[in-house]
Amino acid sequence: MTTSLKKYFPVFAGPTLLAFLIAFVIPFFMGLYLSFTEFTTLTDAKFVGAQNYVDAFDKGSGFVSALVFTALVSAISIITVNIAAFALAYLLTRKLRGTNLFRSVFFMPNLIGGIVLGYTWQVMLNSILQRWGQTIVNDWRLGLAGLILLINWQLVGYMMVIYIAGLQNVPPELIEAAQIDGAGKWATLRHVTLPMIMPSITICLFLTLASTFKMYDQNLALTNGAPLKQTQMAALNIVDTMYVKVGHEGTAQAEAVIFFIIVSTIALLQLTATRSKEVDA
Repeated sequence: MTTSLKKYFPVFAGPTLLAFLIAFVIPFFMGLYLSFTEFTTLTDAKFVGAQNYVDAFDKGSGFVSALVFTALVSAISIITVNIAAFALAYLLTRKLRGTNLFRSVFFMPNLIGGIVLGYTWQVMLNSILQRWGQTIVNDWRLGLAGLILLINWQLVGYMMVIYIAGLQNVPPELIEAAQIDGAGKWATLRHVTLPMIMPSITICLFLTLASTFKMYDQNLALTNGAPLKQTQMAALNIVDTMYVKVGHEGTAQAEAVIFFIIVSTIALLQLTATRSKEVDA
């Protein structure tokens, strides 16, 4: 059996590995090289050393402020999305009537494109805010609140499905044993349920982190960085630097590399921390 698997491994894995090489590995290293150059096309790249990285952290680029705003949005969203998703999952695994319908309804927003969501929420929020003579782009705090609402509406249902799968895999006998020992609902949840669903928590935290940090289309459609780029997230800043600011293509590549390193590091730390809890559980 092992010999057969080794024999046919290139046949089945080869196309996927080739696609991964062409679509990710080669472009990644090309982008890394271009981050050290000044270019307008791939054929006229001129090596400039670390200057693009210096320019990326220049105050005028807005990249640092975009990173800070992105971190703020992501931190709030990770907390609100996962608390809401777990609460819904917990309720929908209590054998309530119509749970399948509720699961479908809560999951549906995840199927809608980010641009559509952004413009839809912009119209809805502006129609409410106009009663006070405001729009979502009048104050960065309104933009922040709008982004948090949009992210929660889009992601909560998806994370809820993952939490439901985790909750349904908790052995009922463990819950019964805890109750027999006199544990209340909160103690059972804290010491039995949560440790048992740590794999679900790990993946939900990772997906929320990845989704919010790389968010582009929702940010573009909802506020487009207004007012004064104060609600501009990192992905939108990188695209603007690449395609709007003429002659800053190399700086945009440097920003993309920095952004990749930051997100990868945070994601790795999060995965390491939560997976250690899985082992302890």
